[in-house]
Amino acid sequence: MAMEHDAEKSFIHVESSEGSNPNGSNPVTKVRMLLFRRMLVGVSDGRFFLGSFHCMDKQGNIILQDTVEYRSTRRSSPSPMEQRCLGLILIPFSCRTSCHVDCSIEEQLSLLSLPG
Repeated sequence: MAMEHDAEKSFIHVESSEGSNPNGSNPVTKVRMLLFRRMLVGVSDGRFFLGSFHCMDKQGNIILQDTVEYRSTRRSSPSPMEQRCLGLILIPFSCRTSCHVDCSIEEQLSLLSLPG
């Protein structure tokens, strides 16, 4: 059963809080739906951070908790990625290159759907 649930999950792309809001929904409501969800954030130096979404400020900076950092090792080693546990981190908007949230397909559709 757990494997079926995990297979049904996917990552969705999260837009920054800047710019226009084409579907007219409240951005605060959408951000609240992301609270405590697993989020994968890429930064400009090639690292990725996987953690639980804690908050986002008006400038688009993100705070993740229980975060693990993944970075590519350029040395020849058995594993192409190194990881280390960081805990609570702030990722500045200026460094962020990608941002994805782990959720079910139904949740993905509800986050992307137009208000009716």
